[in-house]
Amino acid sequence: MKIVIINYGAGNIQSIMFAVERLGFKAVLSNDPDEIQKADKIIFPGVGEASSAMTKLKESGLDHLIPNLKQPVLGICLGMQLMCNATEEGNTQGLGIFDVDVIKFTSNVKVPQMGWNQIYDLKSDLFTNIAENEFMYLVHSFYAPNCKYMIATTNYGVEYASALQKDNFYGTQFHPEKSGDVGEKILWNFLKM
Repeated sequence: MKIVIINYGAGNIQSIMFAVERLGFKAVLSNDPDEIQKADKIIFPGVGEASSAMTKLKESGLDHLIPNLKQPVLGICLGMQLMCNATEEGNTQGLGIFDVDVIKFTSNVKVPQMGWNQIYDLKSDLFTNIAENEFMYLVHSFYAPNCKYMIATTNYGVEYASALQKDNFYGTQFHPEKSGDVGEKILWNFLKM
């Protein structure tokens, strides 16, 4: 199986690579459209700022490629947010895969949300053998509100979508690669799809 982690200058790439290797797979880092198209599974990571990340995607033509991929794609954190229509972070247009706009947490909560929080209302094969209310690791100031693509929910002053799915596209606001055994099980479920 060929696994490609999209390398477009966003952070957390190495920790995802190590998590994939711990599960017994090999992954390649690439921003080459041909190599990405030939992959069996694609991981679209992201830690950083939305507008600069989107600029990097446009420079390499990945903004047109990613929405048209047919194999399973997993967006993580900023990767998931960029798969949405738009984000308030830098007033950035996204890839439009998920028809929802990402918004900023209000000042009623400490921003960013950083640390462990529960996921519940799990509704996808991504969560096979994952119990309700497991704790996942999150670091983010912006979130996708409740929408029809939600496959997991988290509460941080407001309920929001901590995971999304549409067709072959999956997104997690949490970091499975930093969420211990449970997070790695979720990554495993994705890689076995």
